[in-house]
Amino acid sequence: MSESYALGVDVGTQGLKVVVYSISTHELVKKAGVAYDITKTTIPGRAEQDPQVWISGTVTAIAEALNGLDRSCVKALAVSGQQHGLVVLGEGDKVLRPAKLWCDTESAAEAEELSAKFGWKLVRVPSFTITKLLWLQRHEPDTYAAVRSVLLPHDYVNWWLTGRKIMELGDASGTGVLDVEGRRWDTAAMDAVDTRLRELFPPLVDSPDQAIGTVRPEVAAQLGLPPGVLVAPGSGDNAMSALGAGAATDGATVISLGTSGTIFAKSPTAILDPTGVICPFCDATGNYLPLLCTLNCTRVLEEAFGLDHETLTELAEADASGPGCGGVTWLPYLIGERTPCWPHASGALLGLRPGCLRPGLLYRAAMEGATLSLLAGFRSMVAAGLRPGAQLRLVGGGAKNRLWWQIVADAFGMEVVLPAEPDSAALGAALQVGS
Repeated sequence: MSESYALGVDVGTQGLKVVVYSISTHELVKKAGVAYDITKTTIPGRAEQDPQVWISGTVTAIAEALNGLDRSCVKALAVSGQQHGLVVLGEGDKVLRPAKLWCDTESAAEAEELSAKFGWKLVRVPSFTITKLLWLQRHEPDTYAAVRSVLLPHDYVNWWLTGRKIMELGDASGTGVLDVEGRRWDTAAMDAVDTRLRELFPPLVDSPDQAIGTVRPEVAAQLGLPPGVLVAPGSGDNAMSALGAGAATDGATVISLGTSGTIFAKSPTAILDPTGVICPFCDATGNYLPLLCTLNCTRVLEEAFGLDHETLTELAEADASGPGCGGVTWLPYLIGERTPCWPHASGALLGLRPGCLRPGLLYRAAMEGATLSLLAGFRSMVAAGLRPGAQLRLVGGGAKNRLWWQIVADAFGMEVVLPAEPDSAALGAALQVGS
């Protein structure tokens, strides 16, 4: 049997990852990644990236992942992407400004205004794309007037690959203008900002099983791919992560410990929460993915003393304070917070006594603080009607830390399962086309 490969591309906040998946043997063949970062700024709340960074990262990571492999065996690919980010194109499909990312909180005032106007609290969180569009209208009116298309990060990469502008339901759930239950655009919500938005947002994909096109010849040549490589719809990173983590049954729950912390579960019905704590997202299979997100997760661990993670983990494991850190509590709101919706909050260390400023203790306190933020949200999900299974699937960069596994298991009182591939979003993208 001849070999056939599917590529999964995950466009993240701090880097881009590519996995090569064998359609023939159902095995992960190879993976590669490229690091980048949010554009440096002194403006409070701002978090932006040049979309060209994602294109350059895709080219570089695919080249590295396919090095030594037969590129003619690549049959299809799909893209996973960081959600909510606002990409605006003008005449000739020119990118008009850097993309405002999910963790950009400059639109906090607009989020509050839209929540009051809509009579519900979903968009009270400034992460949602519609709040960023209203911010753009208010603060950069000339740029806003020049906008001809609105895309999300994974849509932008799909457009570059295929030449087609389209959105998929899982990622579109994070715009704030999707009727999640009806699985169509909420034109009334669009009109509340600007009736022109009906023309700016692209059409929705009819089915998650439907290819959106093939890689354009000029892009295929740039990537070294054969002609006719199919491009699947892809989705937001959380929906793709659910696929990659094997969350296939109702109630299957996943925690992703990445730049942000997310907890989500497969559900046959939408869980609608008027407080906006739980996001009633669609998944990438035609079902639903109620989700909760915190802005501060692995980034909190990067603040500690300049030591490597293994050294800090060993110090934390050996520290006499143990679970609870002797009463030291780290509130991890370093860049404000989405859950709870405190965009202007800051982090804090509480319960300090003489001798408490030990690297191991503070490292553990950072893990505990990020974990307990997710636990509070999970309890809200259960109260709203989620019926979780007995296991938690743990993915993301933080899932590689053995101490964090145990902290999550102790806090949630559930069995923690580690999928074989922690980079589950990229794997989920590959599985969308390769299974």
